[in-house]
Amino acid sequence: MSNTSEKTLGQLGLTARGGADPVIKGITVDSRAVGDGFLFAALPGSVVHGAKFIGTALEQGASTILTDAEGAKIAAEVLGDGHAALVVTQDPRQALAYAAALWFGAQPQTAVAITGTNGKTSVATFVRQIWEELGHAAVNLGTTGVEGAWSYPLAHTTPDPITLHRALAKAVENGVTHVAMEASSHGLDQRRLDGVHLAAAGFTNFSQDHLDYHHTFEAYFAAKAGLFRRVLQDEGVAVINIDDKRGAEMRAVSCARGQEVITVGRGLGDLSLLSQRFDASGQDMRFSWHDKPFQTRLNLIGGFQAENILLACGLVIASGELPSRVFETLPHLKTVRGRMQLAATRSNGATVFVDFAHTPDAIATALKALRPHVLGRLIAIVGAGGDRDAVKRPLMGQAAVENADMVIVTDDNPRSEDPAVIRAAVKAGAPGASEVGDRAEAILRGVDALGPGDALMICGKGHESGQIVGDDILPFDDVEQASMAVAALDGGLV
Repeated sequence: MSNTSEKTLGQLGLTARGGADPVIKGITVDSRAVGDGFLFAALPGSVVHGAKFIGTALEQGASTILTDAEGAKIAAEVLGDGHAALVVTQDPRQALAYAAALWFGAQPQTAVAITGTNGKTSVATFVRQIWEELGHAAVNLGTTGVEGAWSYPLAHTTPDPITLHRALAKAVENGVTHVAMEASSHGLDQRRLDGVHLAAAGFTNFSQDHLDYHHTFEAYFAAKAGLFRRVLQDEGVAVINIDDKRGAEMRAVSCARGQEVITVGRGLGDLSLLSQRFDASGQDMRFSWHDKPFQTRLNLIGGFQAENILLACGLVIASGELPSRVFETLPHLKTVRGRMQLAATRSNGATVFVDFAHTPDAIATALKALRPHVLGRLIAIVGAGGDRDAVKRPLMGQAAVENADMVIVTDDNPRSEDPAVIRAAVKAGAPGASEVGDRAEAILRGVDALGPGDALMICGKGHESGQIVGDDILPFDDVEQASMAVAALDGGLV
């Protein structure tokens, strides 16, 4: 990694009022982390403007303040002559992202990003696995942290630009040459990915989620479209799921930029899914690339995984790999942690799966995808998170009862809300569902109800290893709980 001990403001692509060009010794968005000579980014927030903390930043030695016009008005109250350089810009988040890229100075030579309501983690992980099969040192970066040739924890799907570019630089330092990134709508809206050099970008799908943040579907879609409208360079390649109801609109965004587009779809597109045949452990897939047919084995549960795989193939091809070599890797791909993951099998042959599905569309998709692999009944456990989009809760319950033979409503991550109120909202859309508040007990009951040929899908938390109740994160892993329940019921625990 290049030396980041100090750079001038001009070297970070920023210009201060009055023409000052101070030496910057660090950059941060947290006033508590400011050190001598630091640039403090005072960004607008949903609750309070970061400029409210400029005084603290100055006390700790900040030499430069980056903010917007509103922040500049607040800064005028505490900034004295010669106190610190002031950089005022219309979009301070984007300016910070570009500055962070210049500050850390290194990114893996090949990067792709994926946006969409569902499937981002799976596609990013499959891209990383394909690259690894082709001999590249690769990682995926997102909800599950940084995984692959090098690992690194992350608190957010798309971290703030300072954390993101620090991670990318560290990845390079550890020999990583390829990175597949998840691009969340929050991250795109807040310009966290700006400054990342992408070879290609992918769009999976669009359905209801995060309306607590974006408020409208159009604002939510616009945030995702920012990946193609703003972040992906003109010479980049867009890989679009053309089957999605907003796929054509996203393709139009890319075409307006002059970007090359690879389309993916069922029976149409440059990469076209032609047919699938399911069995208990996976599926056979027939597909075409520019009308040339191929057939392969996927050791993955769920029909939609084939769509994720083809989108991943499109991104790897767009990044410069030969299609024939990409397709040869597909039988070696493994299930993504917490996504349609086989967690346990009962002695009678019944299976238990864990999936991160936490939107109405994702629940419906997961259950429909599991159905062809199941000879008997399909049981679903669902819950909804607190302090998040409340409108989707009854829709989640509805998606479960419409696609499963038995439904148990339980707690997810209630956070600061009353869990009973959340469960009642989910149950409002799921008439006939049973209610078991304690998630461990719900899993035990679901496993106990499994007969030969049945399957249980535990929705909502996927890879997560904790349950957020109030301000506490309690240890809880759906896969572990499912394994314990099977062991207890089948005599595996003493």
